[in-house]
Amino acid sequence: MGRAFLVVIDSVGIGGAPDAGDFFNGDLPDTGANTLGHIAQACAAGEAEEGRSGPLALPNLDRLGLGAALKLASGMEGPGLGAAPEGRWGAATEVSQGKDTPSGHWELAGLPVPWAWHYFPDETPAFPADLIAEVARLAGTDGILGNCHASGTAIIERLGAEHCESGWPICYTSADSVFQIAAHEETFGLDRLLKLCQDIAPRLHEMKVGRVIVRPFTGEPGAFQRTANRRDYAITPPKPVLTNWVQNAGGRVYAVGKIGDIFTMQGIDELRKGPDAKLMDHLHDLVDEAEDGSLTFANFVEFDSLYGHRRDVSGYARALEWFDAEIGKVIAALRTGDMLVVTADHGNDPTWAGSDHTRERVPVLVAGTGAGALGQIGFTDVAAFVAGHLGVELPR
Repeated sequence: MGRAFLVVIDSVGIGGAPDAGDFFNGDLPDTGANTLGHIAQACAAGEAEEGRSGPLALPNLDRLGLGAALKLASGMEGPGLGAAPEGRWGAATEVSQGKDTPSGHWELAGLPVPWAWHYFPDETPAFPADLIAEVARLAGTDGILGNCHASGTAIIERLGAEHCESGWPICYTSADSVFQIAAHEETFGLDRLLKLCQDIAPRLHEMKVGRVIVRPFTGEPGAFQRTANRRDYAITPPKPVLTNWVQNAGGRVYAVGKIGDIFTMQGIDELRKGPDAKLMDHLHDLVDEAEDGSLTFANFVEFDSLYGHRRDVSGYARALEWFDAEIGKVIAALRTGDMLVVTADHGNDPTWAGSDHTRERVPVLVAGTGAGALGQIGFTDVAAFVAGHLGVELPR
């Protein structure tokens, strides 16, 4: 029996979502957003030259069908993309009413989100008074800082010194269904921050807020840096998903990156974490070591967290080219009978207005099972492909 590797390159959308006009970055709808296509255009125009140069070079992903998927999804031909596909390829459309991490991953794992997420208004204060009072009580403080929509790095820069002096946690949100708490690992304490987020999470989950996110940082005023100790306290999926299906059928399930947080460790046997470079090491190791019949489910988050939200086109292009080189090694190391699926969970167009995710279709690129067009498919079809490859029966 072969193995399956499901790899999510976080936020690498390819445009064309039919309902993009229903989703906004500030006052601008997501209509026309295209993460991959606009990065490729910027590279070809010489507008992404920091740490790299020239047209976007993704030969391994393009051979699987990335350029073809981009054209299918949005009609755009990305400069430097468009090789004749050697893998199976398609473009997936989401039905869940969110452009966020849980919505995308749950649906890729076979479960569209069965409710509408709660979003906090883009105003100050953003949070209801009773929620803020409860956060302060749990933190043992007289109040909080922030209470608004914000970029994580920007709000830490703006309020970090005041936080260190007052001891009040920094609470903020975004266009996603999230409640984020930032605090200094030393002056506030990492364990204290983790406990605060864990304790307030049930209250937020009752409101159908998808995630409470731990955002620790270190350093001094003017030089604060977020650390790798982020953690997401997410709502548990209300029904079994792909990880459960595989595990219940006797297969071992490995989670790489924030997959464990997204699925609250449901159906997961082993979790491996770290920054993206370390996650790639884990993926290489699992290609060598994982048992027959196993599922490795990986998420590479830094496309989104370091480059998409920060609207860093050059950085996003560098990350894509790094990933392409590494995934080429993964493809070369696959065993006969293995399946590798590379996809994404939403978009985050670094050329777009605002700093939030963008509603887009995503590529579905498959190595190890021959060549051919999958066409326009749904996110849940990805779960069905993986389950079918592993001989796992879909729930009725």
